[in-house]
Amino acid sequence: MAHALDALLHPKSVAIIGASDTPARIGGRPLRFMLKENYKGNIYPINPNRDTLQGVKAYPTIKDLPETVDSAIVAVPAAIAVDAIRDCAEAGVKSAVIFTSGFAEAGNEGAQREIEEIVRGSQMRAVGPNCLGVFTLTDSWYATFANAPDLLKVPPGQVGIVTQSGAYGSHVFVAAQSRGVGCNYWVTTGNECDVDVAEVIEYYAQSPDVKVIVAYAEGMKSAERARRALAAARDAGKPVIIQKVGRSDLGAKAAQSHTASLAGSDAVYEALFRQYGVYRAETTEEMVDVAYACQFGRFPAGRKVNFQTISGGVGVQLADAAEKYAMEAPEMPAPVQKKLKEIMPFATVRNPVDFSAQALNQTDVMTENIRLTIAEADYDSHLVYLAGVPASPLTRDVCLDIMQTIRSEFPDDLICMSMCGADEVVPQYEAMDYPCFEDPDLAVRAMAGLAHFGEAFRRGAGDPPPAAPAGMLAAPEGAVAEHEAKRILSSADIPVTREALAATADAAVAAWTEIAGPVVLKIASPDITHKTEIGGVLLNVDGEAAVREGFETICARARTASPDARIEGVIVSEMAEPGVETVLGVINDPVFGPAVMFGMGGIFVEVLKDVTFRLAPFGKDEALRMIDEIQGRAMLSGVRGQAAADLDALADALARLSVFAAENANRIESIDINPFIVHGAGAVAVDALIVPKKTD
Repeated sequence: MAHALDALLHPKSVAIIGASDTPARIGGRPLRFMLKENYKGNIYPINPNRDTLQGVKAYPTIKDLPETVDSAIVAVPAAIAVDAIRDCAEAGVKSAVIFTSGFAEAGNEGAQREIEEIVRGSQMRAVGPNCLGVFTLTDSWYATFANAPDLLKVPPGQVGIVTQSGAYGSHVFVAAQSRGVGCNYWVTTGNECDVDVAEVIEYYAQSPDVKVIVAYAEGMKSAERARRALAAARDAGKPVIIQKVGRSDLGAKAAQSHTASLAGSDAVYEALFRQYGVYRAETTEEMVDVAYACQFGRFPAGRKVNFQTISGGVGVQLADAAEKYAMEAPEMPAPVQKKLKEIMPFATVRNPVDFSAQALNQTDVMTENIRLTIAEADYDSHLVYLAGVPASPLTRDVCLDIMQTIRSEFPDDLICMSMCGADEVVPQYEAMDYPCFEDPDLAVRAMAGLAHFGEAFRRGAGDPPPAAPAGMLAAPEGAVAEHEAKRILSSADIPVTREALAATADAAVAAWTEIAGPVVLKIASPDITHKTEIGGVLLNVDGEAAVREGFETICARARTASPDARIEGVIVSEMAEPGVETVLGVINDPVFGPAVMFGMGGIFVEVLKDVTFRLAPFGKDEALRMIDEIQGRAMLSGVRGQAAADLDALADALARLSVFAAENANRIESIDINPFIVHGAGAVAVDALIVPKKTD
C-alpha cells in the first residue's frame, strides 16, 4: 500500500473481534453498518461461540481466517483485549481499531504500555485504545460504534476529520453534516497507542481526495510529526482547522524569568498554529462554519471586503463584524461611488453599499451595482446580504438570475451570501459556488478564516533562519550572572550594551572612565535573578565619587538581601539611549522545544501579558509577523513625535535568538532579555538572563 495508514482507512478485508449478532451492541454495529452500506471487501466476524453473526459466517479466532486481513476491529473487554491484539500482530494483520477502554485513561498504564510494545514490535498500525473508531464513507468501511453513520445528510465530500475524543468526534461529524460539510474520512485516535492526530493530518495532507482538514486535540505527542504534518498541509494548500482545548498556564509556576511565567502550554500551541497557518476555532460552530466555507476553495488575496446589503441596519452590523474579525472594509473608490449613485440615487454607496429594497423594483440596477463593485473596486472578497428575499416566491427567481449572471462574469471571485429562508433555496446558491450563511456576523467570521488561509498559503514556509555565527558560544551548564549571559548572547550576534565586570571600586571607576559617560551599576550574581527588587541597580551614575559610592551601596544591599548569594562584583554598563522597551525571551517546552517570545518590555510585562510566541528556529519574516501581532505594536511606529523604531534590527535579533535557542535546546530552560531597547536605528539588550536546563 502507498501509505502506512491505507490499510486502516482503505482496507480490502476486515475482521471484527468480539462481533455480536445484535446490531445495537458495540460489537454488532460495525457489522450492521458495513452490511447495510454494502462494503465490497471480505468481512470476517470473530466469535468462538457462534457459527454465524447477522447472517455472516463467524470464526473462532483471528488465526482461523482464510486470509490475512488489512484491518481488525477489537471490541472485547479489557481483560482479553491485550491477547487479542497480540494475536492480530502474530497473524500479520496490517491495522487494528481498538474500541476497548480501561487502559491509560482509567489509570491502567501498564496494560497500555503492553499494547504499545506489541504494536511497536510488529508491522501493524493501531488506532486507540479507548476510541470510537474510524470510517471512510466512499469505501463503506465503518470501524465504529458511533451513531454518526445513521445520521448522514450530505454526500461524502473532501473534508477529513480527526479527533482525539470519540464522543465529541461524533458530535463534530453530525454538526458538520447539518452545516452541509461533506466529510469522507473520520478518525478518532483515543489513547493514541500508535497513530496520533498529527499522523492523520499528515495522511490527509497527502491524500488527493481530502481538501479540508478538521481536527480536535487536547495535546500532541511528537513535535517533529506535528510540524511536518502542518507544513505538508500548508504546502499542499489544504486548510487545517483545529479546536485545541486546555488553556492551562503551566509556566506560571516557573517564576525565574518573565518568559517562563508568561508561557503556558497553550501559548506554545498558539505559536505552532500561527507559524504553520492553522486556523484555531473556539467552538464547534466556528469549526464547521469555516470548514464549510473552505469547501468552496476560494482563498482571497487579502482582507479587503465589500458589503452589499438590502438593510442599512445590517450594514452597520457588517462593519462592526469586519473590525471584530480583523477584516478591512475600506470606502469605495470615489469614481465607483459616482457611478453607483448615478444608477442608484437612493442608495448609500460608501461601503457597506445599502441598495435597500428599492433595488428589487429594478433588478438590472442591482446586477449592475454588484458588477461595478467587483469589476472596478479593489476588494478581495464580497458579501451580499439579502435577508429572506431569495426564499420569497415573489423574488426567488429574480435573485437567482442576478447571482447566476454575476457568477458567470466573475467565476473565481469569493462572493458569500447571507440569507434566511427555505432549505431548498440555499443549495441552489451553493451549486453556483456561493457560500451561504444565515447570520451575517458569522459570514464575516468565515470570510476572515478564508483570508487567513489565503495569507498562509501565499506565505508558504517563509524565510530560512539565519545561519549561526561561527563563533557562537554554547549556553551555560549552570547559572551565570547577567554579564556572562550577555557575552554568550552577543556571540549569537544579538546586540548588547558595552560593559565590564568590576570586582572592586577601583575597577568600577576604570570601567566608567573607559565608557566615558553616565553608566548603570548592577549587582553581578548568578543567584540574584531580579536585581531591581533588592535595589541592585543604579541608573545614570556619573563621576568617580558617585561610581565608588554606588559600587559599595549595591554590594551592601545584595549582602543584606541575599546573604548566601555568590557576588561576582558589579557590572558597569553604558547607559542605553532612550527607545522603545521590548522583551525577548525563550521557553523550552517539553514537547515542542524552544519557543521564542516577543512583547512590550519593562517592569509591567507580566501584568500586561502583551506577548506572542514562535517555535524556534525561524526567519526574519516570521519575526516581523510576531512584532505585528502585539497590542502595543503602535508604540514601535513612533508616538508623540518620537522616531519609528528599527523593526529590521528587532526582527533580526528575534530570528538570531531563535537560532541560538534551537542550537541549545538541550541546555536551556529559559532566556529572558528585558529590556531590549529598540532605537530609531539599531537595538540593544540591556539585561539578560539564561536559565540552564535542570539536570538530575
